[in-house]
Amino acid sequence: MIPFIMATERLPGFETLVGRWDEMQHRSALADGRHAYFVGRSGSEPIGFAILRDWGAPERVTLVKRVAVCCPGRGYGRLLLSQVVDAAFGQTDAWRLWLGVFPENDRARRTYENVGFKKEGIARGNAFFGGVHRDELIMALVRPEWQAERFKNG
Repeated sequence: MIPFIMATERLPGFETLVGRWDEMQHRSALADGRHAYFVGRSGSEPIGFAILRDWGAPERVTLVKRVAVCCPGRGYGRLLLSQVVDAAFGQTDAWRLWLGVFPENDRARRTYENVGFKKEGIARGNAFFGGVHRDELIMALVRPEWQAERFKNG
């Protein structure tokens, strides 16, 4: 699935929003035991992916490193992220999932909020992206919030 992931990372409009790795970086992450990759599908067609870092880490804190879908605006991102969050909390002892999003990326921020992530603050110059340091809005979801939402929804 690396070719699909790399093609999705490079979709027009994503160059300022979604990180990009080359094939060797993806292969290294897949082999290091710290990363988990997820590919969402609609039927048999892949529609997006997510990469989590520190999967199953003893600190019980996992980073949502990257989420991207090939057809934004159809709800695939929210569905994929919801399933990834359920997998992280359901398959590991993670206490906290966190991510950084560029503050101007309103679509992604709304998706994260809809899944339950809460804004925590701005990390100034946190991302070196496109050759410059950029601010990131840090958002997180902790296990008790996820459990409360799952219990409420059944």
